Amino acid sequence: MSDTTERHGPQAAGHQQDRAAEGTADRTERATGLLPDAERLRNLRERRVAACRAASRSLARLGFLGTLRERLALLDAARDVYDLDERSDMYGSGVVETLEGKVAALLGTEAAAFFPTGTMAQQIALRCWAGRTGSPTVALHGLSHPERHEQDAFSQVSGLRPVRVTTEPRLPTAAEIRDFDEPFGALMLELPLRDAGFVLPSWEELTEVVAAARERDAVVHFDGARLWESTVHFGRPLEEIAGLADSVYVSLYKSLDGLGGAVLAGPRGLVSEAKVWRHRYGGQVFQEFPTALSALIGLERELPRLPEYVAHARVVARALREGFAAAGVPWARVHPEVPHTHDFQVWLPYDADVVAEAAVRTVEETGIALFAGGWDAKGPGLACTEVYVRAAGLEWTPEDVRSAVADFVRRLASEA
Repeated sequence: MSDTTERHGPQAAGHQQDRAAEGTADRTERATGLLPDAERLRNLRERRVAACRAASRSLARLGFLGTLRERLALLDAARDVYDLDERSDMYGSGVVETLEGKVAALLGTEAAAFFPTGTMAQQIALRCWAGRTGSPTVALHGLSHPERHEQDAFSQVSGLRPVRVTTEPRLPTAAEIRDFDEPFGALMLELPLRDAGFVLPSWEELTEVVAAARERDAVVHFDGARLWESTVHFGRPLEEIAGLADSVYVSLYKSLDGLGGAVLAGPRGLVSEAKVWRHRYGGQVFQEFPTALSALIGLERELPRLPEYVAHARVVARALREGFAAAGVPWARVHPEVPHTHDFQVWLPYDADVVAEAAVRTVEETGIALFAGGWDAKGPGLACTEVYVRAAGLEWTPEDVRSAVADFVRRLASEA
């Protein structure tokens, strides 16, 4: 699940969301120092996950936190999206090819290739582009996923040379692209930019940035892990958004709730070469039907609902602001103020361990999961978390949100 001042951004959901419980276990453990920091953090995370799973109400029920039985149950709907009497896939055939074709059609590209991870998909895409442009240099944002969460994979594995256009908590501007003082063969844009608050540029800004890159004879690649939910903000269909780029990567689980996987979409020649490199990188998995079927289910079930989630996230965000103001919190920020997607950040003027403990206690004692993610320390007395709104959140009225904020703030006051 990057949000703000702003982030100097939250570190990511899923894997991030969960490591960020930069909190601490409980007050007794903190006071006595009986547990090492790592163990206290682990205990806090386990409490948080357990409490959120047992909660009667939550803004999002994130599938990846489910049990094996629950995750397997996702495939009960497979018969609705694919003929289960067809032969199973083998090294990318069958249902995997069907998935690739469906994603290519949705994004309006000539072809698409399934990958086990987005990290692999993007490295290979940019490696292929480097061969075509003759330049291994990739211009990107300093808060982008490869820079923050991939252990220098671009340079260590793929021979690419990433250069940071900016580290500001927003997408790069056209002027920054035009005036950048180094040549580059490819520009990678993360849409939305998670670690800055799931933020997106305006449509006009995006088209100007793409044009600026093309003026420099650079190709444009979209890190569209969460591109699916960007249509509301841009006011454009997926194929028009994807059509701005030379290649696009999309995730099959971050918003679609699949079991994993990614797709790289673009020109037929690029995709064909990418499949060769997929094999070389060890991504040519023998059978991938569970992941492919779960992705087809997500495209059928979740993709049409994403605009609804985005619209309700804006309702939740406004109610959060109102709730904190009514509760007398001296300073609180929702970022972006009007969310660009169905995910956004909340910043509070407290130490992260204090807020994290209050958030967990609130869920444990009320059964209502307002803040289900971990909290990042953004400096002394400043904490940030990511808020996700999915189907479960549609049941929440503004008054429900304001009431939950009041419960949380009462416990926060006792912790501070």
